[in-house]
Amino acid sequence: MTLMEINAGDTAWVLASAALVMLMTPGLAFFYGGMVRVKSVLNMMMMSFATIAVVTILWVVVGYSLTFGGDSGHVIGNFSEVGLKGLLAPEAVSGTTPTLAFVAFQMMFAIITPALISGAIADRATFRGWIAFVVGWTCLVYFPVAHSVWFLDDGNGGWIGDKLKAVDFAGGTAVHVNAGAAALALAIVLGKRIGWKKDPMRPHSLPLVLLGAGLLWFGWFGFNAGSALTAGTTAAVTFVNTQVATAAAVIGWLIVERLTHGKATTLGLASGAVAGLVAITPSCGAVTPIGAIILGLLAGAICAFAVSLKYKLGFDDSLDVVGVHLVGGLFGSLAIGLLGSAAAPSAVNGLFYGGGASQLGRQAVANVVVGLYSFGVAFVLGKVIDKTIGFRIKEDDELTGVDQVEHAETAYDYLSAAGLRGALSARPVAAAVAAGKDNDATEPSEKTEPSDKEEANA
Repeated sequence: MTLMEINAGDTAWVLASAALVMLMTPGLAFFYGGMVRVKSVLNMMMMSFATIAVVTILWVVVGYSLTFGGDSGHVIGNFSEVGLKGLLAPEAVSGTTPTLAFVAFQMMFAIITPALISGAIADRATFRGWIAFVVGWTCLVYFPVAHSVWFLDDGNGGWIGDKLKAVDFAGGTAVHVNAGAAALALAIVLGKRIGWKKDPMRPHSLPLVLLGAGLLWFGWFGFNAGSALTAGTTAAVTFVNTQVATAAAVIGWLIVERLTHGKATTLGLASGAVAGLVAITPSCGAVTPIGAIILGLLAGAICAFAVSLKYKLGFDDSLDVVGVHLVGGLFGSLAIGLLGSAAAPSAVNGLFYGGGASQLGRQAVANVVVGLYSFGVAFVLGKVIDKTIGFRIKEDDELTGVDQVEHAETAYDYLSAAGLRGALSARPVAAAVAAGKDNDATEPSEKTEPSDKEEANA
């Protein structure tokens, strides 16, 4: 390709989408941060923000090259573009955009995927253990899985997308099933929180949860529509499908809440929105808007039921990463084999559109393999970290709070607030006292005769 083939509109759309996806990780920090108890909110948010820093460096140094730098055995790239070698040249073009625009866009996917995992181990992970896990899992799992799904080269690329022909438009397999399986593994490795099933462990700030969900919803248009990599019909279709599926999932989740608990909650609304976003991610280019509504309604309801499985199966997935991301990503991917329509950009007919069960089988194979691989590596990696540098914090430290122990900080300075309230309440009293003293000093008191009691005392 030559410089003349770069399209300014496509380039602007890809770079804007990269910025939107970048915003999703701080949005995730607010979403997760609001869901935990007050003594863990800073650590929860820190895990997301630190992932931005760590994965950014990994991506530039080796990640892009191992994901998109050629192919080795249909499972991983090579080291030909380590340090983004050769990609700054004007002739470095991917499709209709500079290759660096594609590098930036895919970098944001690499960042948010391990960040999603953190919600499963809230309240009880060491910060050093988390950083070590992010480095190991991103290199051993995310890079090869993303290569297998998204590196397409006319049959000579990744085994999932190019050989098996499983469809994953924006990350149901590579991001959500991948992260959800790892989250399940870490929840098992680190064990249950102290007081799990006994203490309420309610979200400390539902407004933060809603803020985070809103930022995720907003950024997800870059996640899905940006994956078209061009500013055209495909981007428009995936944009609309993303919106309608998410809206339908909110309704589906709230219906389940109403039927099972009698109330529709703000936490349920936020969780339903995320479930819909997760489910439509792999299928946003494969279904029609009506299909997206059906998919969203089912995803919201299925994920609402799935989050309760942790209590029956006995694993402490703190913030429902497994129930929303693993289950939602798996359902959204399998739905391509059912609701896929050749009229949509991915041009795949599912079972309900006369395409038979072949595509459903491809989707199932891809997700089962990725899920098992991610779970296995995360489990072993988590065990190794726990036995070496330590992953689970000590029991006393967990009771004190991971914010204090790991970061020597608290999210809200209650002592200062109490002192301020005390100072403000004391001001009227102090003013009255001062006024009384001033009166004594400036106004002569009225002379009166001493009482009989005063004379006796004298």
